[in-house]
Amino acid sequence: MSAARDVAVQAPARPRPPSRRGTYLKALRKAHGWLGLWGALLGLLFGVSGIIQNHRAVLKIDMPGPVVETLHLQAPADLPRTDADVARWLQQALRLDKPAERIRKEPARDVRWGDTVARQPERWQALFRAPGYQVQVEFWPQSGMASARRSTASWWGVIQNFHRANGAGVAWVLLSDTIGGALIALCLTGVLLWTELEKRKLIGAAVALASLATTVAAVALSWA
Repeated sequence: MSAARDVAVQAPARPRPPSRRGTYLKALRKAHGWLGLWGALLGLLFGVSGIIQNHRAVLKIDMPGPVVETLHLQAPADLPRTDADVARWLQQALRLDKPAERIRKEPARDVRWGDTVARQPERWQALFRAPGYQVQVEFWPQSGMASARRSTASWWGVIQNFHRANGAGVAWVLLSDTIGGALIALCLTGVLLWTELEKRKLIGAAVALASLATTVAAVALSWA
């Protein structure tokens, strides 16, 4: 008489839910990747232009300089001597698409000229900037005379102005700020990824301390 055997049928194993650490690392990788993609093009522009500016003399790169032009103007006799009115008149007379960034005033004062002392009248200085040009104006409110000096940037000057956000407008400044924020986030996510994936903590701490010491030494030598 054969004995009956019960064959146990095993149920398929349920997939294990992802661990918190795995979910955290996956989100960290995605954030690191998307931030790098967002800042890739402008980061390349800032990086290349920054390296060229730092090593222009060593690399012996002869970049084209700006073209300078000077113009003298006479303000209308009935022009009110206020910041807004003078800035508006200069913008219209010089046909500039950007308003004045600032107007600096120097009151009338006594200045030494050789062995004599002369009275210098009040002088205003206005600045107009855009990526392609820079206009500096000296205005003498007592006589209504203005002297404008326009410096037109070359293609390299335009790149430098975009690098420094000179006269580039609020939109470009905000976009540059997002790239700066993305670089900060890339640094933080990169450090977090390294600490989570690498087990050699001592080596990482040594590299971080060496980087910090090099940065402090470079700043100290620059100020010396």
